[in-house]
Amino acid sequence: MTSLRVTEQPSLYDHLEKKSVAEILHDINEEDKKVPLAIEKALPDLERLISAIEHQLRNGGRMFYVGCGTGGRLSVLDQVELPNTYGIDPEMIQCVLAGGVENLVLALEEAEDDVEEGWRTLQAKHVSPKDIIVGISASGCTPYVLATLKHCQENGIPTGSFVGNPDSPISKYSDYPCEIVCGPEYITGSTRMKCGTVQKLVCDMISTTVLIRLGRIEGNRMVNVRLINNKVVDRSVRMLMERNPSLTDYDFCEKMIKQCGNVKKTEQYLFEHKIIDKLPEE
Repeated sequence: MTSLRVTEQPSLYDHLEKKSVAEILHDINEEDKKVPLAIEKALPDLERLISAIEHQLRNGGRMFYVGCGTGGRLSVLDQVELPNTYGIDPEMIQCVLAGGVENLVLALEEAEDDVEEGWRTLQAKHVSPKDIIVGISASGCTPYVLATLKHCQENGIPTGSFVGNPDSPISKYSDYPCEIVCGPEYITGSTRMKCGTVQKLVCDMISTTVLIRLGRIEGNRMVNVRLINNKVVDRSVRMLMERNPSLTDYDFCEKMIKQCGNVKKTEQYLFEHKIIDKLPEE
């Protein structure tokens, strides 16, 4: 008999319906503490994956997350937030979600068994060996993700992945596999819990690290953030003034920020027009 995957093994807790609110919260919190420790063990593999992504993007390629269920939806969340936070082209980091990103809220879980949809979607986006594809799967054997990575490898397209089980089939079709094993879920098989937390944290780590490396952050500041609301406008004005102490007129800085579009572009404009003597990084 084939042994159960770790993500499907019985919970370490039982009779959950008999527990108090305090007991449930304590137990879930104890399980959640295991997540960063599991990620820590996989940091060398994540470093290799992220370095490969950086290389592809520096050379004009794109990154595509490929996923289903919780992992796929979390990757969409990552994709949606990046253009505003870092001022990047939305095409740079994209998602291929089983059932289609446009159907995100419908949770079309049956789509994870479609072994051709992911590859068709990538072909429609004119995927090439310049790009890199990153599969996400708690089980490590999701047919949608596995088949998509297999097609990519057959066509010379670099692949990476992060999964929740050791020795997973998906890892075999990944040039840069990451296996992050957290043990059984609090509710047996409910991989929206610890595995979902892993997936959120890893998506954050991938996109944040890559975009820092690509120069979208200076110091620790979002100098390319888009002016999406009044809060961000105010943050950008204060950032501009802190980075350039000679600028003391808030209203002037706000006008310049709105005219130029972000802190980085404003500083370049002010330098070229001799309003500031040097750029902050100099």
